[in-house]
Amino acid sequence: MEIIDTSQIMKFAFALIFVLSLMGLLALVMKRFAHGGAIMPLSKRRLKLVEVLPIDARRKVAIVRCDDREHLLILGTNSETVIESGIKAPQDGAQIIKIEKSA
Repeated sequence: MEIIDTSQIMKFAFALIFVLSLMGLLALVMKRFAHGGAIMPLSKRRLKLVEVLPIDARRKVAIVRCDDREHLLILGTNSETVIESGIKAPQDGAQIIKIEKSA
């Protein structure tokens, strides 16, 4: 039975770290160019997913914003239904104030 010395362990550790760092770098590059080109900055995107709520196991309701209009959709496993289209989007700085009655 052969005993492994510390130089072999160090070579193995450095090789493992090198391979893992290459894999991480490749993952970052693939994420950056996954959609056929450079990803547009968030501030310049026109299409945003505002909110998604599950209705049941198969369906979700979603609000999608394009420019200054929002669209209410029901997303199913095999279908998409537009419930309401062209809803005026609230301003980003506007806050919704909830008024509660105290007893």
